[in-house]
Amino acid sequence: MGYVSAVPPPRNDDAPEPEPRSEPGSETRSEAPDSRRSRRSVAAALLLGTLGATVVLLASGRVWARGTTAFGDDSLRLTADGQAVTGLPAALAIVALAALVAVFAVRGKSRLLVSALLALSGLGAALAAVFAADGRSALDAEAARTTADTAAKVAGLTQTAWPYVTAAGAALILVAGLLALRFGRSWPAMGGRYERDGSPRPRKAAVVDPDRPEDLWKALDRGEDPTSDPGR
Repeated sequence: MGYVSAVPPPRNDDAPEPEPRSEPGSETRSEAPDSRRSRRSVAAALLLGTLGATVVLLASGRVWARGTTAFGDDSLRLTADGQAVTGLPAALAIVALAALVAVFAVRGKSRLLVSALLALSGLGAALAAVFAADGRSALDAEAARTTADTAAKVAGLTQTAWPYVTAAGAALILVAGLLALRFGRSWPAMGGRYERDGSPRPRKAAVVDPDRPEDLWKALDRGEDPTSDPGR
């Protein structure tokens, strides 16, 4: 008959310690913050980019500068909108909208290039709006055209806040581009019918019942030959 010893077995310090067992769902919980951060950055970039481009386009059509010019014994009041002062912010806003859509149509290095284009469009639109806010050259050209005097100049020049509103909208586009540069690698791409390797998913052929006339007509509409044997 055997016996039970109360002496514990010798401890082997060289033996490898068992690896801690991970709880089910721990990987999912660790990946969840990254997924939420990606969705938030996508929503923020879309909102800021669209809103910024809309602001730039609307503000570019407003009056940026006002002034007067002498015309005989009278004076004429002149105004110049953003398009007359500089058309660059509006043009760059359209480029930014195209780049914002293209970000989701490309991947890899192409996405980085499009994101950089988006950010540069916002930066260029903001700088153009700030540096052209004076509007003097546009009003001088308007004065010369109105009075038919090439030497006519504008006087009493005043500026509005619309150039700076345009710059603020362009700054939103810039922030959207920076978000795309920072988080764009984890954003989804268009083309859900394609697999991850880029190949199209195989299309399953519909089963045609020769005894059902409606199936024959549907096959003909799809360009298929309902009389052919699919096993050949």
